[in-house]
Amino acid sequence: MSKSPKYWHKAKKILSKRDPILRKIIKKYNKGFLTTKNNPFFSLCRTIIGQQISVKAADSIWKKFEIKCKKKIIPKVVIKLTSRSLKSAGLSRQKISYLKNIAKNFQNNSFNVYELKKMDDEKAIEYITRLKGLGVWSAQMFLMFNLNRPDVFPVKDIGLIRAISKNYKVSYPPSKRFLEKISKLHFGYRSVFTWYMWRSIDPTDVEY
Repeated sequence: MSKSPKYWHKAKKILSKRDPILRKIIKKYNKGFLTTKNNPFFSLCRTIIGQQISVKAADSIWKKFEIKCKKKIIPKVVIKLTSRSLKSAGLSRQKISYLKNIAKNFQNNSFNVYELKKMDDEKAIEYITRLKGLGVWSAQMFLMFNLNRPDVFPVKDIGLIRAISKNYKVSYPPSKRFLEKISKLHFGYRSVFTWYMWRSIDPTDVEY
């Protein structure tokens, strides 16, 4: 059984004191927590597949992708898969090229996860986005779901923006000023805030 991140319990207490709206959401989904994967390649593949589509659509394509890989999501296997095979799993030509590129970078060790772990969030995002197909959002998902960073605030995430708009009863999309206010209010534990926002609009756990 997976454990909650080390900072999770403390973050819940602190954020509940700061924000009465979030406090109600934390109470409602008290048993859940952000689950992190200790498999960088797996996480990046999952992130690529999840780009710009709904959680439901991403889950459906991911299941087909897993079958194609025979549950072995490792660089060697992904490199060997044909484009036709990956296309039949529902992947676009662009996403196929991104997955192949990431697999090659992992196989030839030009992407160094150990160095990445030593970097602060800003430097880590810069490093990850050097890989073709990985933008800031993808890098932020990796920071949250693989590096277990507590203070990631992915403002380009549609689910997060929708949830903020719904829970705080503000226009969609919320103004830049309001997002800055929310960011300051939850500073230090914005990954935790983000997870609860996702949970408030979707009963399925978000995983990358």
